[in-house]
Amino acid sequence: MNVRYDVVQCFVLRPAGGAYEFLQMRRSAGDFMGGSWQTVYGKIEGTETAWQAAVRELREETGLSPVEFYQLDTVNTFYLAARDEIWHVPMFCAIVDPEAQVRLNAEHDAVRWVARPQAMEAFIWPGEKSALRELVREILDNGPAKVHMRIKG
Repeated sequence: MNVRYDVVQCFVLRPAGGAYEFLQMRRSAGDFMGGSWQTVYGKIEGTETAWQAAVRELREETGLSPVEFYQLDTVNTFYLAARDEIWHVPMFCAIVDPEAQVRLNAEHDAVRWVARPQAMEAFIWPGEKSALRELVREILDNGPAKVHMRIKG
């Protein structure tokens, strides 16, 4: 069995009418997990830190840059039976300009913005749901850890 620590995940949000919307992108058919709706995922390259990789992957997959950027304490840990791998994935939150336009790369074939009340149903994986609870409590609802979770880079 392999254990991976070289992948990051980033939730993308935009302000919308006094609330927030979450970005989801559909993986292209024929790609790993094709047809599933996801956040930004990507591999850490070279000497990058995990947060630097998340910002780079955000730009590569969506063309977006964060206005605010946060780490999450939740690390998404899951097992992929097809690869016999355990993944430990640091998670982040990027808040982008509400007017910014998404430019998908070839990994994805569709984009949608999900309103905050529907986010728990839209994200299907248990690790994402745990991270969403933390993200809403600490970042969107201004929890006590928010100031310490912000990354200024």
